[in-house]
Amino acid sequence: LEVIDEAVEWGAELLITHHPLLLKGVTSVAATTAKGQAIHRLIESGTALLTVHTNGDSAVGGVSDVLADALGLEGVVPLTVAANGLPEEGIGRVGDLPEVMSLGDFAARVFGILPSVAGGVRVSGDKDGLVRRIAVCGGAGDSLFNEVRASNADVYVTADLRHHPASEAREAAVNGRPYLIDVSHFASEWLWLPAAASALGNVLADQGHDVEIQVSSTNSDPWDFILTPG
Repeated sequence: LEVIDEAVEWGAELLITHHPLLLKGVTSVAATTAKGQAIHRLIESGTALLTVHTNGDSAVGGVSDVLADALGLEGVVPLTVAANGLPEEGIGRVGDLPEVMSLGDFAARVFGILPSVAGGVRVSGDKDGLVRRIAVCGGAGDSLFNEVRASNADVYVTADLRHHPASEAREAAVNGRPYLIDVSHFASEWLWLPAAASALGNVLADQGHDVEIQVSSTNSDPWDFILTPG
């Protein structure tokens, strides 16, 4: 609702989002529910809604491509190639750092490129272990552990790692790898927004359209604070 309010107050005629407003089917959009209120707000303000979800994840220049680029990876390829698309399309990416670095230093790089969130960045692995081959998946990526292992990645950067999948991945690690870096779902995907806005603006300009595009400044991470030992 906060992003919708931001778009309406700015005077946007179209709101483009990554996540669908309705991830699951509904039987009502009554204004007595949060989702219903959102839909009513859009309709009443005359603001259209367009969602670019897994096609934005998979695309060349998509969510994981932008994350890989921000981390400085080279020779980037999909973790899993799209069944019906270009060879460069697919979910997740894997590539190599220009030079070897410690897991601790690499985790600090991850922390530094992402928007600040209360949960920070969680790391599983030897802080002094050396890494170079990096797998990434913006958003929730615990369904790709087999592909990550097959890619021979030293570390896997993704979001929403749950206890059991993460524990099992660490138990199945070979020589401790892949190490895991768990980040905010919101933060892992946010980097794509300025890139997507720029790409869309360029395409529209090439077609002769003068369109004003603004990236939302709302931090939609759901957590407000965290308590840690010490």
